[in-house]
Amino acid sequence: MMMKKLLNIVVLIPVAIILIVLSVANRQTVTLALNPFNPADSVLSASAPFFVFLFLAVIFGMIVGSLATWFSQGKYRKRARNEAHEAVKWHAEAEKHRTRAETIASQTLLPASSK
Repeated sequence: MMMKKLLNIVVLIPVAIILIVLSVANRQTVTLALNPFNPADSVLSASAPFFVFLFLAVIFGMIVGSLATWFSQGKYRKRARNEAHEAVKWHAEAEKHRTRAETIASQTLLPASSK
C-alpha cells in the first residue's frame, strides 16, 4: 500500500508540474479549423488557448487507448467468466456428492464390535 502511494507521488507530481508548465507556456489563443478546403470558415472552427487543445488530444488518446485495450482483452474476460461459471458448477456438484456421502454414512452405521 505504501509503495503504491509512493509510486503515485513519484509519477503524478512530475506529470502535474509538466502540465502546469505546458499550460503557462501555451496560453495564447489559436484557432482549430476543421474544414480543410476553407480554413477561414468559422462554422467548423474553434478558438481556445493552445493548451486546451493539447489536453483534449491527450484525453482523446487515453480514451481511444483504453477502449482498444478493453476490446482486445475481451476474450480473456469472457474466458474468466466461463471458467468462473464452470467452477461454480463443479463446486455445486461436489457439495451435492458430499451431502449424499454424509447421508449414506449416517444411514450405514458400522456396528460396534463387542468384546
